[in-house]
Amino acid sequence: MAGAEPRPQIPAPVAGLLATLWRGGQAAYVVGGCLRDALLGRDPADWDLTTDARPERVQALFPRSIYENRFGTVVVRRCGVQYEITAFRRDVSYSDFRHPDAVDFGDSVEEDLARRDFTVNAMAWGGRPGDEPAFVDPFGGRDDLGRRLLRAVGDPDRRFGEDALRMARAVRLAATLDFGVEPETLAAIGRNAALARHVSGERICSELLKLLAADRPSVGLRLMADSGLLEVIAPDLARQRGLGQNKIDGEDLWDHTLRTVDAAPNTPVVRLAALLHDVAKPDTAADGHFRGHDAAGAGMARDFLAGLHAPRVLQERVAHLVRHHMFAYEPNWTDAAVRRFIRKVGPGCIDDLLALSAADNVGSGLPPDAFHLAELASRIQAELATNVVLGRKQLAIDGNDLMAELDVPPGRLLGQVLEDLTERVVAEPALNDRAILLDLARRDISDRRLVDNRSL
Repeated sequence: MAGAEPRPQIPAPVAGLLATLWRGGQAAYVVGGCLRDALLGRDPADWDLTTDARPERVQALFPRSIYENRFGTVVVRRCGVQYEITAFRRDVSYSDFRHPDAVDFGDSVEEDLARRDFTVNAMAWGGRPGDEPAFVDPFGGRDDLGRRLLRAVGDPDRRFGEDALRMARAVRLAATLDFGVEPETLAAIGRNAALARHVSGERICSELLKLLAADRPSVGLRLMADSGLLEVIAPDLARQRGLGQNKIDGEDLWDHTLRTVDAAPNTPVVRLAALLHDVAKPDTAADGHFRGHDAAGAGMARDFLAGLHAPRVLQERVAHLVRHHMFAYEPNWTDAAVRRFIRKVGPGCIDDLLALSAADNVGSGLPPDAFHLAELASRIQAELATNVVLGRKQLAIDGNDLMAELDVPPGRLLGQVLEDLTERVVAEPALNDRAILLDLARRDISDRRLVDNRSL
């Protein structure tokens, strides 16, 4: 980055925090990922500051700030936004491969930068009171930024041994920033991949979701697989490598999964479903087929996400999509068949399932709307536009009506009758009339009781 030194665009509230620290006689800098993103022209998710002031001094300068941790970080609110101001820290030991054993406050910004993960995150901008603000870049972060390269600060084995989450962060940043990983840094991930077992499921889940939000998640996922990290984090997915299938010449199941993920809409549910939709194929492979991989995969997807402590609703929604992704629409489906399909999948999941199917087509080297997918989508929209009955709540009668009019007691029989009525109305919407449904229910109950009596 030759020429005049660029000045990062600092938001007014952040500039105000720096000014307050400088007026208080303290060194202060913006630091880390926010500075990296600002230099890349990206909008930083948040802004972090570092200072030579100890937490008590920072709180004195910002009276309504909050200090509730042991890492030297004070939280200051400005205009409804939280900003973190952290005292300089030094390198310490990390016996659990994740958290520092102690907090050792440092005396210089250079010491603080030396303990950070990657050179592009080990830059600071600011200074001491009275100095012209300037960059502090002891590890060549701006040069690596220009080369779009992720390089560990100092010894990569040491960096990853201190905090094993940094390996997942490396492949995530490679995907989200479209960066390469410096060869020795990548090799160190391979040497230390097993340490990822010490990282909590919640943190792995967070990194995975951020990776999947990249324009091309396959960049990070392929690095994860090539480095050996995938085998530790998601061993069932790692088994897809080398498993052939009749999709695209020269590509294996893992290649298909990566293509599918890249083609999926950028939402957590659909991207996760795309990643996991064929997770059971290695277990169900027989004679060139993968029978039952959708049902088996739903359970495996749920278990994987549960192991990462993903929100329960995310677990269930992803598992539901995996379970139903192998539907086979034909143009000769009746309207009733379309309605049954909507009911089985659920109106709230239809769009996600169709999006997953389109991505699966692309992952197989086909057009997104292969297998008449566009036609099915059109027919589904037409049915939904008529407010067709898809569940019990839309029936013209309910359980209270059956109990009052037909003297049906609460219990299994009541549920069975309502379910039968729902199925009949899904097939023939014109039947959704109170009098008609009561008559149908009366006959159904009579038939069931007759069958029960004969079996006695």
